[in-house]
Amino acid sequence: MAVDIGQSPADGGLEADPSGAPHQLTEARGTDYFSVRHRFTTQQWDTFMAVRRFVDHEVLPVAAEAWDAAQMSWDVINRLPELGVVGDDIEGNGCPGLDPLSCGLVSMELARGDGSLATFHAVQSGLAMKAIDMLGSEEQRARFLPGMARLETVGAFGLTEPDHGSDSVSLETTARRDGDEWVLDGRKRWIGNGSVAHRTVVWARNTESGDVHGFVVDTTTPGYEASVIPRKGSMRSVWQADIRLDGVRVPESDRLPGARTFKDTGRVLATTRGTCAWIALGHATAGYDAALRYALERTQFGKPLASLQIVQQRLVKMLAELTGMQLYCMQIAQLAEEGDLSPTIAGLAKMNNTSKARWILSEARDLLGGNGILLDNHVMRHMADIESVHTFEGTETIQTLIVGREITGLGAFT
Repeated sequence: MAVDIGQSPADGGLEADPSGAPHQLTEARGTDYFSVRHRFTTQQWDTFMAVRRFVDHEVLPVAAEAWDAAQMSWDVINRLPELGVVGDDIEGNGCPGLDPLSCGLVSMELARGDGSLATFHAVQSGLAMKAIDMLGSEEQRARFLPGMARLETVGAFGLTEPDHGSDSVSLETTARRDGDEWVLDGRKRWIGNGSVAHRTVVWARNTESGDVHGFVVDTTTPGYEASVIPRKGSMRSVWQADIRLDGVRVPESDRLPGARTFKDTGRVLATTRGTCAWIALGHATAGYDAALRYALERTQFGKPLASLQIVQQRLVKMLAELTGMQLYCMQIAQLAEEGDLSPTIAGLAKMNNTSKARWILSEARDLLGGNGILLDNHVMRHMADIESVHTFEGTETIQTLIVGREITGLGAFT
């Protein structure tokens, strides 16, 4: 889906660096082998290219340093509202109302630059804001979403618990009604943005009915404590948090009225599985771009690596898998546009693309030889980050069993 770097600006390509400096290994190359760009509308293309330029010129120059230091790149993050992408396909209340293909292209490009940035955006737009948009009242949407679209308010999504990841339906965090307030108690883990968020959508079980509710929690409320999970080897420049809720009081006005059972939680999660497929495509594209450019520029035994038959074979196999990932993404975008994207189709796309991305990045790392482990060459960072994408929003095993249940009619897990 990438344009060739040698195309003229009039053809939608990127301008050559006037300084004559070497290209970055992950700068965009020609991976649109099946010409899917011709299916883009002008608006989709403009959105794609705006994010592509942002990634090439602003994200990539700082991504490795931020990853190495395990620091969030706030200078870069705070630029996202200028691109008009925070809030994805949400319409109204200051959100961009992008179509499904544009949303996917944005996620892909952000991940091509920095998986941590793509994850921050996915949590903000696809989980926290989407939960409020799908399950909140009109008043709540008007109150919360405009500030979140401008990133004046950072959001988080508190579902996973220390003892409940894949079986999040068994969550133990409780919500007890006390007059016009709810009292929340429990723990959450692996909560993206949880330590920097102003508002966290917390999922808790009603102590009377046993139903699962969603609450928009002000993180300054007494009893809300969040600490960054340290020493991660993946997605290092976006912070996940351990959260403790000790008697946190939330007004009834901040309970999401559309969140009545865990099925409502699942409706939000179903929208993000397709996003994961696009993010995986972005990581894989970065790996392929790096491997191809390196093979063309690296000379060994007196000739470019790319002239060797075995290297060409490996690059072609990488391109074949990458092209398949692109077609998966294009189809789920079309199905989403038509309102026919089911959770199992999105899950199959997520499972396929994360698996293929892991393989492509492993090949890219190997083709770069010893240089492949250097952060300056980006591949190792993407190789580490894809492990998080492979796991969150439902592991490959869980997605396999969900699809398996649909095609056989037999459930292999509860």
